[in-house]
Parts: sequence; C-alpha cells; structure tokens
Amino acid sequence: MTYNTNDKIIFEIKNILGALHMKFDEIDIAILSELQKNSRLSIRELSKRINLSPPSVTERVNRLQDSEIIEGYTIRINKKKLGLSIDCIMKITMKNGEYNKFKNFIKNHRRSEWGYRIAGDGCFLVKLSVKNLEEIEEFINDISEYSLTTTIIAFSEVEIDNNINKFMEDI
Repeated sequence: MTYNTNDKIIFEIKNILGALHMKFDEIDIAILSELQKNSRLSIRELSKRINLSPPSVTERVNRLQDSEIIEGYTIRINKKKLGLSIDCIMKITMKNGEYNKFKNFIKNHRRSEWGYRIAGDGCFLVKLSVKNLEEIEEFINDISEYSLTTTIIAFSEVEIDNNINKFMEDI
C-alpha cells in the first residue's frame, strides 16, 4: 500500500489527536503515583506495587512518555544543604516592556529557580534561592534600570500534596 503526502499528514494528525485525548484508567494513575514517589523504580518493582505484569507496565509507561504525560524523571535537591538557605519570591513589573531581555536574564540567572509571566498586577513572578540578602539586593540592582520589584522572603515551605490522584479526581 502506498501513501501520498496527504495520507501521511492525516495519519500524523490522528496520532497527535490520539495522544492529546489519551484515556486514563486507575492503572495509569497508579503508575504515575508510584513514579511521583520514586522515579527510580525499576519496571519489575513498579509491576509488583501495582500488581501488573512487567511487559504491561513497560507498555503503559512508554505510552505515558510518548504522549508526553511523563515529561522526564528528576531528583529533588536540598538547597539548604548547598548553602542556599533563603527563598524569596519577587513580583516584577517591567518599566519599558523589555520582556524578552528579562526572560533571558532569569532563565540564565544562577539563583533563579522558576519564573512565570503573569497577568494582573505585575509582569513576572520569580523565585530565587540565595545564600544571603546581599544576593537578593544584587539581583534587584541588576534589573532596576528596567523594572520595579516587590520582594517576599519565605520563612518556611508549606508541604503540598501534589500526587496525581488529587489532580485526577474531577478529570
């Protein structure tokens, strides 16, 4: 059987739409839940925990990866053990609309942990993890020519349950 270009495009679109509308079941959620707790689990151990054969678990994990539900596997780093004992969140309002310049600045800044472009009061939210208050001041000085900042120092982190089960209740 031969395919013309239009057939290939239609096939690819169907594959993409299929991935976007992927159905989840309790087993998929159990796999995601276990991998959230420990992303280093072997397929064999994962299959024991969810009571499913290793080939079936492998197939499901591959499907979750192919559909980009699982974007990657990562570790958690204890920043305090590295000497980064102060967390702050900054609301940044641009003075002159240099959004791309600022995005590149925070993307590459050695202490920025995350950043969001926001709507409402302000333009960006940025989280810094720093050694001392002087590093916060240095960050503010570096961007003061083109932005205004509001800085919030975090005393402690509130543990939030981000397990997949919570998010899947209404979906």
